[in-house]
Amino acid sequence: NQKGAWQNYVEEHLLPRLNGFEFMMAPYAVAHLKLDMVLAQTGYKAKQDKRLRIFLTNSLEECDHDTGTLFAQWLAQEANEANLVKRDTPVMVMIGNPPYSGESSNNGKWIMHLLEDYKKEPGGKGKLNERNPKWINDDYVKFIRLGHYFVEKNGEGILAFINPHGFLDNPTFRGMRWSLLQAFDEIYTLDLHGNSKKKETAPDGGKDENVFDIMQGVSINIFVKKKQSVILSEARKCEVEGSLAKVYHYELFGKRFEKYAFLADTPFKNIEWKELNPQNPQYFFVPKSEVGKEEYEKGFAVNALFFINGLGVTTAHDEFVIGNSSELREKFKAFQKSSQSENLYEKFKVKPKQGWNILDGWTNLQRQNIDSFVKPILYRPFDETSIFYEEKLVWRPVRKIFDHFSRKNIGLCLIRINSRDEGLTVFITDKITDKTLLSSKDNANIFPLYLYPTDGEEQLGETRKPNLDETIWRKIDACLDECHSGGQGPIESMDPIKASPLQGDNPSHITTPEQVFDYIYGVLHTPSYREKYKEFLKIDFPRIPYPENKAEFERIVSMGNKLRKLHLMEEIPPQATSFDIEGDNVVSDIRFEKEIPDQARNDNYGRVYINKTQYFANVPELAWNFYIGGYQPAQKWLKDRKNRTLTYDDISHYRKIIAILIETHKLMLKLEEK
Repeated sequence: NQKGAWQNYVEEHLLPRLNGFEFMMAPYAVAHLKLDMVLAQTGYKAKQDKRLRIFLTNSLEECDHDTGTLFAQWLAQEANEANLVKRDTPVMVMIGNPPYSGESSNNGKWIMHLLEDYKKEPGGKGKLNERNPKWINDDYVKFIRLGHYFVEKNGEGILAFINPHGFLDNPTFRGMRWSLLQAFDEIYTLDLHGNSKKKETAPDGGKDENVFDIMQGVSINIFVKKKQSVILSEARKCEVEGSLAKVYHYELFGKRFEKYAFLADTPFKNIEWKELNPQNPQYFFVPKSEVGKEEYEKGFAVNALFFINGLGVTTAHDEFVIGNSSELREKFKAFQKSSQSENLYEKFKVKPKQGWNILDGWTNLQRQNIDSFVKPILYRPFDETSIFYEEKLVWRPVRKIFDHFSRKNIGLCLIRINSRDEGLTVFITDKITDKTLLSSKDNANIFPLYLYPTDGEEQLGETRKPNLDETIWRKIDACLDECHSGGQGPIESMDPIKASPLQGDNPSHITTPEQVFDYIYGVLHTPSYREKYKEFLKIDFPRIPYPENKAEFERIVSMGNKLRKLHLMEEIPPQATSFDIEGDNVVSDIRFEKEIPDQARNDNYGRVYINKTQYFANVPELAWNFYIGGYQPAQKWLKDRKNRTLTYDDISHYRKIIAILIETHKLMLKLEEK
């Protein structure tokens, strides 16, 4: 009866008067009700003038200095009580499971100002060198910063949260980790894993489950700040203030019930914590192997060599601006002829987006040649289509990169930080490229090989130039100089590469831009390189070892050149895959079924079904499961065409993809040979 009365009062009298406060009222009322019921079961009876110390407030907002009357007297009292805690109460412990929200709406001035400490490079002096540090704005990070603030303000205390484990080792959070190391004395992280986004598994290969029904892995994190019990000398005080917290780590993999059992039965003191030694510049809160780091860092960084680089395009509405070239032309001719007074969002089935106005694009297209905006785009690996490349209709056209692809060019495609922990992700492009080319969750960065002059620069006689840092390029040359006769021009023995249609005129260099590109592409596809440096390849753009000698350089360049032409589909190897043409060719039921292994081939082959009866035959399982970044091209290409009828050209294209994946695998194995 008491509970029903509360609900009626809240619903009938309070909620209609609170407008934007509805979302806070429900947990506030439920917390009071549940605690009151639990206390009643213990026999506790509250005194007349006592209340449960639960307050209606936004924890991420600073205390209000002048509350006034907020809708009602009782609400003003709530705010006053909360302000006393925020302003005057020495908070010693903050504990809980804060909300997780990457697209946080809690953007109050006070908490965002505090959060700036986490958006600096370790050392706290420079702004975080990240193109898009938005994940630091997640609500759980703001609550950690809130607890950090109160404990630091009090001079001692404990912050204990369970939250996503991404901040433990994601490079974007390095400033946050450094700030926490400065503020606390001891940090304990119990990583519960269970990250289905990263497809985490137990060390023995078994299933790893989340403790919650979510995709993000989580961790229990305890931050301890101790109060100094003695007055330190000034010298000792400086030493202590400059020291970093001790970090202890433990991790759990396996089934959910196993993790629950461990947490329920294992006292904190009995956990076999492993002490870590977080190192500059990343200050990881997880164990990281440093083996090979010194050798790895002797190489050159790809983003330092290709000094102009940037993300692929972001459309924000693929279904509107990406598609078949003829369909795009017809759509935007109709769009151009539409009336400005029409609801163009509804007419062309486009969702409105904050900060983007479809009328801006409509205005730009008046009296324009629609055909000139239809451009080829590399949408996914081996999946070229068209884009309506108009800067007001494409959310981020990234012209500083893709204006250089209006003529003959190639570019390296890399993901800097792979959220799924899939290791090095690399591909190649020769056209406008989508930022989700290599993963639906991660951004692909494009590194063009050549930079073309603008119209004004061309009138001044400027020509294209390699997008290569001269210092690094000359150091690559220097590694081969002792084997080079004459000191100028390309290496003599590399005629197939020398004859490339992209060949630049660079008489002052031993190596050509294409040879440098192919060397990098070959190194990045070498399995032993990927395995040896896998920990370092997860946290930044890759570093490439300088050539050891001419013979090794030539070998890698040769393999890289073949891979480059394969992945651009300029050269297609023989195709052994066949297709059953008896049927309607509609993609409906995609699956791979193994055939009986052929001992002569020493491999597992199978059929790739597109529906119940039709299939591609003689497909190696390794090609079906082959990964490029977050995508398996042999599977993804078909899935993107579900419920469509494959044309003759589609069938031919898919057979080419299978042949290219087989040959890529062979070339990667050859790269291991010395």
